[in-house]
Amino acid sequence: MTQLDALLCWFSELTPATIKHAERFYQPDAHFKDPFNDVRGIAAIEAIFTHMFATTENPRFDITQKIAQDQQAFVTWTFHFSLKGKAYAIEGVSHLLFCSDGLVTMHRDYWDTNEELFQKLPLIGGPVRWLRNQFMTPKKK
Repeated sequence: MTQLDALLCWFSELTPATIKHAERFYQPDAHFKDPFNDVRGIAAIEAIFTHMFATTENPRFDITQKIAQDQQAFVTWTFHFSLKGKAYAIEGVSHLLFCSDGLVTMHRDYWDTNEELFQKLPLIGGPVRWLRNQFMTPKKK
């Protein structure tokens, strides 16, 4: 199993108890960025996943595709979770850079917060969908 495969397996099976294994996959000063976080270091990365388990119900990642070349990889995934009993799914992509020892030096997640999250939420979903429709190119009939 490659280091990338081991990392993706860790993400697929992530639990509060296995978060501490991040040190097996990330360099001590690794950079992690997503639409809500921009941190450096294993402790900060672990804190993001600890917070994920504290604020969502039954979170899990399904890895859908991976492309690796040289010291980098792109991975597509679906993040499944529930909030107050309602199920959600967010589709995204991770760009990973590895150093020569196979540890991640940079992990950047890309996903559309409006489409994948905000417009699906109660209260703010309606206004976000309305705003999106204001900027959408009209469909030709």
